[in-house]
Amino acid sequence: MIIPDRLSHYKVWEQETQSVPGKEGKMYKKFLIIMGFLLIALTGCQQEKEITQYTIEQFRNTESIFGHSFSPDESSILFTSNQSGIYNAYRIPVAGGEPAALTDSKNEAVFAISYFPDDRRILYASDKGGNEIDHIYVRFEDGTARDLTPGEKARATFVRWTRDGKSFYYLSNQRDPRFMDLYEMDIDTFTPALIYQNDEGIDVSAISHDRRYLALARSITNNNSEMYLYNLETREMTHLSPHEEDATFSPQTFSLDSKELYYLTNEGREFTCLKKYHIPDQTHELVDSYDWDILYTYFSWQGTYRVSGINEDARTVIKITNTKTGELFPLPELPNANITSVNISKSENLMSFYANGSRSPSNLYVYYFDDNRSERLTRTLNPEINAEDLVEAEVVRYESFDGLKIPAILYKPHQWKEDRKLPGIVRVHGGPGGQARIGYRPSIQYLVNHGYVVIDVNNRGSSGYGKTFYQMDDQKHGSVDLDDCVWAKKYLVAQGLVDPDKVAILGGSYGGYMVLAALTFRPEEFTAGVDLFGISNWVRTLQSIPPWWESFKEALYAEMGNPETDLESLRAKSPIFHYDQITRPLMVLQGANDPRVLQVESDEIVEALKKKGVPVEYLVFDDEGHGFVNKENQIEADKAMLEFLDKHVKQAGRSEAPEE
Repeated sequence: MIIPDRLSHYKVWEQETQSVPGKEGKMYKKFLIIMGFLLIALTGCQQEKEITQYTIEQFRNTESIFGHSFSPDESSILFTSNQSGIYNAYRIPVAGGEPAALTDSKNEAVFAISYFPDDRRILYASDKGGNEIDHIYVRFEDGTARDLTPGEKARATFVRWTRDGKSFYYLSNQRDPRFMDLYEMDIDTFTPALIYQNDEGIDVSAISHDRRYLALARSITNNNSEMYLYNLETREMTHLSPHEEDATFSPQTFSLDSKELYYLTNEGREFTCLKKYHIPDQTHELVDSYDWDILYTYFSWQGTYRVSGINEDARTVIKITNTKTGELFPLPELPNANITSVNISKSENLMSFYANGSRSPSNLYVYYFDDNRSERLTRTLNPEINAEDLVEAEVVRYESFDGLKIPAILYKPHQWKEDRKLPGIVRVHGGPGGQARIGYRPSIQYLVNHGYVVIDVNNRGSSGYGKTFYQMDDQKHGSVDLDDCVWAKKYLVAQGLVDPDKVAILGGSYGGYMVLAALTFRPEEFTAGVDLFGISNWVRTLQSIPPWWESFKEALYAEMGNPETDLESLRAKSPIFHYDQITRPLMVLQGANDPRVLQVESDEIVEALKKKGVPVEYLVFDDEGHGFVNKENQIEADKAMLEFLDKHVKQAGRSEAPEE
């Protein structure tokens, strides 16, 4: 429908009254004005934004990109893109132009890491079918590649380059599958040297530039940790975080002169702040704090800038501090976009950054410090999609069963009107302890574009809202956090957005567990469920966690329960032992190579429901792990989800064929 031009209507009415003279003309004029405004009001009530509904192929043909490393001469930027249908490494000129593929993998996702410090070789990471056993590869300038960290069960993670650029640090569990040791790889001979042998499950978090110190962290629980300084020369370990009440400590980086260690902590406060430990005199000092968590901090190569990310109400807010003046550097202002990550070049003449929004996927920009100018390098949204047909995410808060305010992200379709209730979806993030965040989500926009109201819930136990909120679901999973999801549905109903009989629950990983828990323990609340690689049996999942999670295992046990000592409580919250309570339709999607949530978790719940006669659909992807990265698989999964939801939710209660 074309929206009427109200000014032009008024001009026509004004001209009409000019032709009637005298008193009758004045009365006629008043009559027409009154009728005109009534007509405008009526047409206003009937207005409905005309939008195009797009296919999932169109949504997924939007490019997903991330990572940004400057070449040594700062003429190009290395990044990762799924332009080809699977993630590969690309480079793009800083001056602008078309990106060029540096890898051409057809089967395994490739994730770009970095250019070499002095030439155009690159490092990248890749695993096998999503099994999370990443290896680090070098791609030579002639296009050939070499696995630098071979081993069928050896997992490697890049840390950073050394200051002289002659080697890089990485973590690997090749010695012991449970523990990640620190290695240094010489880039002339590609020979690794063991720097720190981790026999106690302590994580290496930062390395000083003078090669003297390591900053180490040990997880006790999700709410409590310890921090240490390890002297590589003397082999002495110093405990930096003695504390009484639960608090977390996370080393971030050393100062360029290696005299100060910067770290994050929530000791004595609700939100994570930034502090520094002065090594020579062994003192601690507060650097930055906000009424939100600081996510990370690091220095530019020359130390002129310190970059921090703040988790501000489900958005990342970047703060860049000039270390010489103490002043904040003003970031470029972009309409309807949020800057999510920045990388300052070694010369500090350039800065690359990403910006995205609800209706705009991430795009790469370059900023020139000398003339305060930024240029956009990529256009990732499929040109077939009009961004005006997509919807802006809205941060909302609603009261749960006990009056606690729950933050969530609401997506309201253009099709919604006050007299028209739509089907709804309560979406639950992964974790436990994850967070629903503002940003472009193709699967969400696809569902909203096809007429579903979506609320992305940050139930109690989610990160980003203070440590009290974060701890509220400990040992209560599938109970109080599940009720927060039920009350999200009640909120949608109370707002007049959805039909209460047409609301599904959808989630992945821990969110997938919440889907199964909802259909099991709150069987009348949701019309249907969509479970992406969710846990059905907590006993087995906690007994089969990947060996490289050893340092985190006790923290996970403290939050969820120990399968050796809490068997009954884990069985009580595991849907597979109570599947007979499930009556509503369920869809399950699973990666065959998932090392976190094994395929048997999905196999068993699907088989049990089939025997019971509950409508259940099951999709398994042989070349995926914990999350789907192959574009063809993403398309198949999203298309199947919409078809399932249309059948079991949108058409729920209809005996006749749906209207076109």
